[in-house]
Amino acid sequence: MTEQVLDPTSSPNGVIGVQLRRFRKARGLTQVELGELINYSDSLISLIETGARPAPLNLLRRADRVLDTCGALELLYWSTKSSTLIGGFFAYIEHETKATAFKIYELNVIPGLLQTRAYASALINAAAQRGEIPEEKAVERLNVRMARQSVLYREPAPAIHIVMDESCLRPVGGPSVMAEQLGRLERVAALPHVMLQIAPCSLGEHVPTTMQFTLLTSPDEKWMAYLETIQRGYLERDDAEQIGSLARTYDWLQAQALSCADSMSLIRTRLKELHAMFPITTVKPTSWLKSSYSNGGGQCIEVAPGIPGVLPVRDSKDPDGPQLAFGPEAWRSFIVGVKAGEFGTS
Repeated sequence: MTEQVLDPTSSPNGVIGVQLRRFRKARGLTQVELGELINYSDSLISLIETGARPAPLNLLRRADRVLDTCGALELLYWSTKSSTLIGGFFAYIEHETKATAFKIYELNVIPGLLQTRAYASALINAAAQRGEIPEEKAVERLNVRMARQSVLYREPAPAIHIVMDESCLRPVGGPSVMAEQLGRLERVAALPHVMLQIAPCSLGEHVPTTMQFTLLTSPDEKWMAYLETIQRGYLERDDAEQIGSLARTYDWLQAQALSCADSMSLIRTRLKELHAMFPITTVKPTSWLKSSYSNGGGQCIEVAPGIPGVLPVRDSKDPDGPQLAFGPEAWRSFIVGVKAGEFGTS
């Protein structure tokens, strides 16, 4: 039987159908075999691949796992569903999922690939409140942003180098949201294929650009550039002079930015400052647990896990009394001290 040729630009269903077929064939699977692996009928898969039926999100999630696509199909689902993406961004996303290397420069906010859900939600909800996007579309935009982050864990992993202006570390969403976000920066920066640097505010007038941009490579090792204005995004693939100019700007920023180690030190300092900005009683822990490091001699402490970036601690004999707020590193140091007997045994 001759396979129907589908135009991927014919409809959102067509975009997803073409990509599902490509991934399936790359794995050497028939529609019947894929259907058995994801527990859907081959007839439904055929209808999806020809654009005749919309793909259920759950089917695409299962296909992503079986076909090892690092969430590319789910990302495509949210991208085609959302009407809130600025013009030009969808074209960028298609290349982002396949890029082998990234060089990202960001101003004012944490790059989307590194945002926590709470941080991204704060930014998107604020945009909805300003009337920049319909409130009912905010969740769709959030889902697109979260789905894009699968590129961080793709195999083989792309090389990702990020230079963030120090302004990106300003608080967003409140202290607890920002504390969680800074913790995520630390975790992502620890990935072997990720380098994260901070361009300090002390560069002042010497910063060579006031616009964020991304350089990325296609699988054939050709560089392209993506830039945004408030109205739309622009993906540049053919202007070698412009791409080269942005590459030189990025090299300058990379050289002038703090080292990766010093950047992490600055992020940890900001995290400590956040903990000092607000009393832990304003966080309102939902539950307290007796610490396993309490003893039977009346020295009992309780902890309230689950609050991003901070661990509240109180005296179980005085639950309405003062509370301490430990950062993750401080709490680990305390536990090490307890195990070593630094605080005594009586």
